[in-house]
Amino acid sequence: MAQSQPADNRPLSPHISIWRWHVTMLSSILHRLTGIALYGGAILLTVWLVATASGPEAYAQAEQVIFSLPGQIVLFGFTMATLYHFINGIRHLVWDGPRAGFSPERANLVSWLNIIFAIIGTGAVWSIASVTGG
Repeated sequence: MAQSQPADNRPLSPHISIWRWHVTMLSSILHRLTGIALYGGAILLTVWLVATASGPEAYAQAEQVIFSLPGQIVLFGFTMATLYHFINGIRHLVWDGPRAGFSPERANLVSWLNIIFAIIGTGAVWSIASVTGG
């Protein structure tokens, strides 16, 4: 019978027990999470479109779900995920471009600005929608 080798106890790098958390790490994780959330939102949008095409009864049921409190929370999160993923995608596009040269300080600043944009932008979209009755 073959002898098993002892497990290597070294942590994998990067590992959260080694790296100090910083906003660019958070920004990267949020970008992945919002991308996943946008898949879910696309499915919900498809369900809404199918309900719209299926007739007034199906649309009424979909509208009832959408305008419920949980539906509004999901839509709010979808709006925030969309805005964050959009602006952070632009950051990635610039960052990966030639001679972008982001210093750690600038990368941190841009990451914070992306998060702030998503929060304020979501508030603005929802404020405008509530004023216009949308």
